[in-house]
Amino acid sequence: MDKLETPYYLLYEDKLRKNLEILKRVKDESGAKVLLALKGFAFKAVFDLVGEYLDGCCASGLYEAKLSDQYFGKETHTYSPAFKEAEIDEIADLSHHIVFNSFAQWEKFRGRVKGKASCALRVNPEVSASPVELYNPCSPYSRLGIKREDFQEDQLDGIEGLHFHALCEQGADELESVLRGFEERFEEFLGGMKWVNFGGGHHITKEGYDVDKLIRLIKEFRTKYGVQVYLEPGEAVGWGTGVLVAKVLDIVHNGIDIAILDTSAEAHMPDTIIMPYKSAVRGAGEPNEKPYNYRLAGNTCLAGDVMGDYSFDEPLKVGDRVVFEDQIHYTIVKNTTFNGIKLPDLVVQREDGSVEVVSRFGYEEYRRRN
Repeated sequence: MDKLETPYYLLYEDKLRKNLEILKRVKDESGAKVLLALKGFAFKAVFDLVGEYLDGCCASGLYEAKLSDQYFGKETHTYSPAFKEAEIDEIADLSHHIVFNSFAQWEKFRGRVKGKASCALRVNPEVSASPVELYNPCSPYSRLGIKREDFQEDQLDGIEGLHFHALCEQGADELESVLRGFEERFEEFLGGMKWVNFGGGHHITKEGYDVDKLIRLIKEFRTKYGVQVYLEPGEAVGWGTGVLVAKVLDIVHNGIDIAILDTSAEAHMPDTIIMPYKSAVRGAGEPNEKPYNYRLAGNTCLAGDVMGDYSFDEPLKVGDRVVFEDQIHYTIVKNTTFNGIKLPDLVVQREDGSVEVVSRFGYEEYRRRN
């Protein structure tokens, strides 16, 4: 690993399989189908492995649908807050399910998609326990999903499913609460549906998640309404499966010691700024927990390009490697070439211990995107 050029994302294939085994148990014992949410995990170099376990992908538009079709080759379920005229026909050709966000979109495209894919509507259950308002699709004035008061039951001809998404890295208790809200508002329409998609945000592979309760909730719902249930986790697939490895370029002092790395919070781990949250760093502790304190910062001109404050057992030196834990989901799909900083390469440690660099990025990637 020390010979690899930093920065790079490193995915551990054995950890990925462990997550997939948990998701397979949910499938097998509940009867649900489980889709990979490409918005959270689109590491196509391991799609062969993921495809051994999951039923397909959920896409958020044409490009994700094309990626699913080209590299995953199983079911493709596509939802977008609004579809474009120029793309809807190709989306219909690629997709097994299409979910519309409004009755206006359904009425606009009904004639172009009916008979090609199973069509559905996204609804707003108006119940969510999202820990951050930015990620709460049920917040006031949300554009995502149809509220019960706006539901047009006379426009359901051709609609075979309902979809809701109201969780963000949350447990089965929160799902149970959302399900109650969904049933209270939309139960009268379930008799005419073939399937219901419970969306994503289920933290199924995190330690302590109540998998037994999730299985029970799905089985009870399927029995009660006679529908196929879908889940579409993203972070639950990539959770804990890999790291971002960076190198110390310089150490400056301005009241505190600041280690400047060859990576960027803004460009390579944006949720540390947007969410915000603080990534664990291998071998590091909280400030003052260990003898040597440092602020870890990115190598862009953004003043706020900072990963956080940490402490270490030994002083950091120029050339030392710093490993940010759990940096596979919602990073690669969001990273940018802001400020011309190099995109991290993509590396996989296979289950046999071999290491493969599956994608390298350099100047051409920056030039191509500008």
